[in-house]
Amino acid sequence: MPTEEFGRSVTVAATAARVFAHLAHPDNYVGLAPLVVAVRDVTTLPDEVRYVAVERFRFGSLRWDNPIRVSMTFPAAGHRIVSEVRSPGGVRLTATVQLTGVPEGTRVCETVRVVCPRPLRPFVVGQAAQAQRHRLAELARRMGRP
Repeated sequence: MPTEEFGRSVTVAATAARVFAHLAHPDNYVGLAPLVVAVRDVTTLPDEVRYVAVERFRFGSLRWDNPIRVSMTFPAAGHRIVSEVRSPGGVRLTATVQLTGVPEGTRVCETVRVVCPRPLRPFVVGQAAQAQRHRLAELARRMGRP
């Protein structure tokens, strides 16, 4: 299946510990991720959090709720979060967030890797890129800009 990878970064006026704590809690993704309207079935393990996020798509007057399974792991506690997303239709997304302390606060770098069937690629990659831009802008708003 085709794979697409892209990344963006933003600097926020908060410590890496504060940003990590915010991003490690699934409920904070409601509104942080633009399509996520609910989080449910949260399971917390020592180095992993699993949950179902509900994405809401609107097509004119039609609405479609898409439940996606998310597994967040913390390979570098306090500095890195890896989210593995499994969505219907064979869509797989991996988002890796790296946090680096800088004099102004924290540099948040996110790399997104999308694997999906070729016919879905333009829609899925477009939505993922748009969501990433929104997520980083909203995170900067929540955490403050330097």
